[in-house]
Amino acid sequence: QVQLVESGGRLVQAGGSLRLSCAASGGTFSNSAMGWFRQAPGKERVFVATIGRSGSVTNYAGSVKGRFTISRDNTKNTSFLQMNSLKPEDTALYYCAATNGVAWATTNILNYAYWGQGTQVTVSS
Repeated sequence: QVQLVESGGRLVQAGGSLRLSCAASGGTFSNSAMGWFRQAPGKERVFVATIGRSGSVTNYAGSVKGRFTISRDNTKNTSFLQMNSLKPEDTALYYCAATNGVAWATTNILNYAYWGQGTQVTVSS
């Protein structure tokens, strides 16, 4: 069973930066695409970024493109989300997710079988 643990969320001022990490264990990390999703209070969980198993292909939600960067280190079973130029509307609980058998970068939430517990990001204005 794959387990994912996120870290790095905190309170930050608008315009600031954060780097989220997602540590994976219990499975073959390098076989899975990884994704980041976020959920604001009272709203649905939405796609933020995804990266294929090799790390060469990425995709982003339009709202974060150019500000966020997803990456992965398969030697350390870890995925990262670098977030720059943060805005108050980026405030949400951020979840890391991994696919089961899907190797390509995918925006479809239904392709993600494993989820972390989430890390809170709060951006103050």
